Amino acid sequence: MKRRTFLQASGALALAGTFGGPSILHAQDAISLLPDTFPSEGNNPIVEAGKFARSGPWKIGHSHYGLAGSTHTYQTAFEAEYEISKNKGSVADYQFRSADLNASKQVADIEDLIAQKVDAIIIAPLTTGSAVEGIRKAKAAGIPTVVYLGRVDTEDFTVQVQGDDFYFGRVMAQFLVDKLGNQGKVWVLRGIAGHPIDADRYAGAMEVFSKSGLQITSTQHGSWSYEDSKKIAENLYLSDPDVAGVWTDGANMSLGVLDALQEAGASTIPPITGEALNGWMRRWNDEKLSSIGPICPPALSTAALRASFALLEGKPIQRNWTNRPKPIVDENLSQFYRADLTDAYWAPTEMPNEKLLEYFKA
Repeated sequence: MKRRTFLQASGALALAGTFGGPSILHAQDAISLLPDTFPSEGNNPIVEAGKFARSGPWKIGHSHYGLAGSTHTYQTAFEAEYEISKNKGSVADYQFRSADLNASKQVADIEDLIAQKVDAIIIAPLTTGSAVEGIRKAKAAGIPTVVYLGRVDTEDFTVQVQGDDFYFGRVMAQFLVDKLGNQGKVWVLRGIAGHPIDADRYAGAMEVFSKSGLQITSTQHGSWSYEDSKKIAENLYLSDPDVAGVWTDGANMSLGVLDALQEAGASTIPPITGEALNGWMRRWNDEKLSSIGPICPPALSTAALRASFALLEGKPIQRNWTNRPKPIVDENLSQFYRADLTDAYWAPTEMPNEKLLEYFKA
């Protein structure tokens, strides 16, 4: 029986190790954070019941690595705001901080939230080290922290909810191997240098590429930016137009590559990996591109908030959670693409349709 099926079917969840609490989490205590999100495999201790219980209404802090570049960052904020609005009776104050892609500012942001005496902090780190000192200080102050959208180089956090970015990178690489018959030249465009999500996606890709017959002719950081990636692709195509496929770990970069190739007059568009960005899915759908779209839900921020609520309610909760949706492919593209929404929307969402139309109506 697969682990996930077992977790859903079992009357009690037996987990190795503890985190100051019991090693058994009973079915009645099970928590749902987000679709396709489940307790991580392996040693996964439980935060004991009542350890961070607080009488409400609560004060919640949110430290985000930066509302900049990809619209994914903005939607994570929208998703969190909507979840807070659903819990007005429990949340008296919500403090959001954007680090604006500045590691020093993220340190200061978390310290400020601690000074504000928030009851819990959810954190999307810029780098593996940018939130470490803040997490340690929060722990010393007795404030639980929930980390999402990127790993951190400390075990002092309380709970983490992470996408399986190694899987994300691996399935995109395998898509190219299969599509190209395991031969041909490939460009690799990575995200923001130093960001843990990019590091894991690239590691997953290289596990596949290193054992394949594909030739990686260029590896560069497009920084999840349309403009940067378009410029990189323009230069690469000028120097050698022989490209069989393109691996990018972000849809804005995919769009930049696509436009560069089309404007350069490429006779055929090679397979380009993508993501669940509506703008990419529109081009994929309308132009009959060859692509795959692994999913990184903006609502991981929602999952982090739900984990923080569980902690403050005094519920026992597993410390490590993994989000691993199946990727978007040709056969299910129509289930995710929204022609009535702008290119800025990312699928899937925890927001209702009326909220989506408020933010993203085409």
